[in-house]
Amino acid sequence: MIQNNWNDLYSGWGWILWFGIVFLLFSSIGNWGYSYRVHRRYAASPGKTAIDILNERYASGEIKQEVYVQMKSDLSKG
Repeated sequence: MIQNNWNDLYSGWGWILWFGIVFLLFSSIGNWGYSYRVHRRYAASPGKTAIDILNERYASGEIKQEVYVQMKSDLSKG
């Protein structure tokens, strides 16, 4: 006769084993998701582009229109 040992996995310490496996699985997935979101948020370059800085300088009146047009054309060439 074939003995069925399947119930041994669900009696006594077997429940704690399965609970631990499920807990580790969910916590690993959660940790991966959290670190993925954090790396995507901070991996993007937060700095301004040269055009942004040039536009701010022109808007604040730091440079004149002729200089602005010349610098903008120089930036668009390169």
